[in-house]
Amino acid sequence: MASNTAVMGNLPSGVGICTTIPDILYLPELIFGGLVWILVACTLVVPANPQGWVMFVSVFCFVMTFIWMVVFACRGHNNKGSWAAADFIYHGIAAFFYLSASVALAKVTMDMKTVSTFNYHLDISAVVFSYVATLLYFIHTILSAIRWKSF
Repeated sequence: MASNTAVMGNLPSGVGICTTIPDILYLPELIFGGLVWILVACTLVVPANPQGWVMFVSVFCFVMTFIWMVVFACRGHNNKGSWAAADFIYHGIAAFFYLSASVALAKVTMDMKTVSTFNYHLDISAVVFSYVATLLYFIHTILSAIRWKSF
């Protein structure tokens, strides 16, 4: 006789977030997001408008990812499928935000390439780290979607 029970997904907690996929990506997301935040904060670029968006995205995602990591570490999710869906949605939004910020920062940085200053090199680094953070959030989104489907 066939069984109607499906295998339920499992959301990690405690130290488990440092050993399971996709939750192992929390730390690299925090590191690269923090680097973007620091590097953009160190530069003065005209126009400031794209830099403001990049700062908002990097600070927002850094804080929210840290809070999200703490909630998962403290088992605040109670292993519910709605938290797996929320994890997928949050990381999808963060990936989209970082992509838009990375494109804006790359455009401003490319417009500055005729001026070879220390700020230009900092902005190049910020662009690279921003795209790495985008990639990390995108991979986390895909892996979170796979985990969500197992609930």
